[in-house]
Amino acid sequence: MLIVGLTGGVASGKTTVSRVLKEEGAYIIDADQMARELVRPHTPAWRKLVRAFGKDILREDGFIHRKKLAAKVFTNLRQRKLLNQILHPRIRKEMERRAKEIGQKDPEAVVVIDAPLLVELGDHRKMDKLIVVTSTQTQQIERLKERDGISSEEALRIFSSQMPVEDKVKLADFVIRNEGSFQETKKKTREVYKELKKVVVQTKKDTKGLAPDCNNRAVAKSAWVRR
Repeated sequence: MLIVGLTGGVASGKTTVSRVLKEEGAYIIDADQMARELVRPHTPAWRKLVRAFGKDILREDGFIHRKKLAAKVFTNLRQRKLLNQILHPRIRKEMERRAKEIGQKDPEAVVVIDAPLLVELGDHRKMDKLIVVTSTQTQQIERLKERDGISSEEALRIFSSQMPVEDKVKLADFVIRNEGSFQETKKKTREVYKELKKVVVQTKKDTKGLAPDCNNRAVAKSAWVRR
């Protein structure tokens, strides 16, 4: 099994890349989707968020109002750190559980961890490979405006609060520049997936002849599946 991190700037096109990787055969673990599941009403994480940020972050149905919560943390570093302290350990634990489960069922799986804060929180160090998706600032701001229905000023504020994507690119094994057409991005993503499968095949060849226990540990070498 190969554990692959997928990250990039806000509205850079990670969702598009993730969708293509899934079509090619990768298993996708989506951190944002996982966060939504973990903060359903009256879960432990939900209670901690309400205590930390107040009941005004709730919608009428009791679910977290993501835009209201985002507005509180984007301009306040201390509150952003508090949000990560509440959510990240839970998300990490669930990701590890799901990755191990996939590896047991499919030892040759390519498991993609789709997480916007993968580098910021240091989890990129636990990946076997890292994919970073980039786009131009203009494209990201326009996508943010269209996606979230916000002004140019608010989109720029969100963009400016992010870690510079250049810093993520320096750590990447693969960079997918989502700056052209969908077909161009799809083609590049498919090429990356082929390279990832080659790594899986090569790892399998390298472990031939080892004792069964050593073989299992070598194939599942990621820090997430060593525990």
